[in-house]
Amino acid sequence: MTYVPVHCPDCQGVDVVRYGKQRHGPQRYRCNNTDCPRHIFLLEYRNRGLLPAVKQQMVDMALNGSGIRDTARVLGVSPTTVLDTLKKRAGYPASP
Repeated sequence: MTYVPVHCPDCQGVDVVRYGKQRHGPQRYRCNNTDCPRHIFLLEYRNRGLLPAVKQQMVDMALNGSGIRDTARVLGVSPTTVLDTLKKRAGYPASP
């Protein structure tokens, strides 16, 4: 059996415990650090559009002149996700 240390993505702490599974199978983890703003996390997210790094790439690509469809195709997310992310960053109200 191999021991793999799991680090919290926010505080980089190692005081992490397993915290059940999601409906579609991935293991959830919980950070026991009381000062950490994120308590429950996954090691690998299925929905890439929720990751902060991908959201930043969406904004960077828009600033460099890439279109909505091009950005969605390159990052592997929905065009709706790209539009919503750019609207939130610009301060416009989200569509109903």
